[in-house]
Amino acid sequence: MPKRNNSSRECRLSSTLRFFWRSALFAIIRSGGKQYRVAEGEHLFVERDVLGNAEKDKITFDEVLMIGGDKPKVGSPTVSGASVVARIVRESRGPKIIVFKKKRRKNHTKRKHGHRQNIVELRIESIKA
Repeated sequence: MPKRNNSSRECRLSSTLRFFWRSALFAIIRSGGKQYRVAEGEHLFVERDVLGNAEKDKITFDEVLMIGGDKPKVGSPTVSGASVVARIVRESRGPKIIVFKKKRRKNHTKRKHGHRQNIVELRIESIKA
C-alpha cells in the first residue's frame, strides 16, 4: 500500500491556523446590526448609513462584544470601557443588487428594481480594552 503524502493537508492546516491566529489581540464589534472580527491594521468594509457619529475621518466603535487574545473578555452584551478606533480610508459604492418581483396571472406586472449600497473602507488603528 503506497504511503499518502500529507504535505498538502499540513499546508491547509497551517493556513487555517494562520487565519485564526493572525493577530494576538482582536475584537468583535457590532455595526449596523452586523458583527465584525477586527484586529489592528486590518481593513474593513461597513455600510455608510450606520456611521453617523463619525468625526472627520476617525470613528470610534463603543459596541465591543468581545476582546480576544491572551486574556479574552466576553461582554454581556458589551465589554465595559472597551472601544475600537478606526480611520476612514475611502468611501465608495458596493455592487449593484437587483430585486426582481413577479406575480403570475394576467393583470399583474413584473418589476425590476435595484440599488447600490454606500460603503466605507476603514483601517483599524487601535483596540482599547
